[in-house]
Amino acid sequence: MVAIAPKFGMAAETLRNWVRQAERDRGLKPGPTSEELVRIKELERENKELRRANEILKAASAFFARELGPPMPRR
Repeated sequence: MVAIAPKFGMAAETLRNWVRQAERDRGLKPGPTSEELVRIKELERENKELRRANEILKAASAFFARELGPPMPRR
């Protein structure tokens, strides 16, 4: 890999990573496939968005609970 990588204009480590990933994709080595890595990234992004939306809903709920709480007694 050290001899071949420069011929493709890349570092040997980059080529090694590509080969290892190709081996995982073909089931020759254990580990997540490229498709699984893409899905994991999508799920992490979705999880982040849902956490953010949940925080916004909690803040809105607290705000409206204060605004719509029981009326103050009249004197």
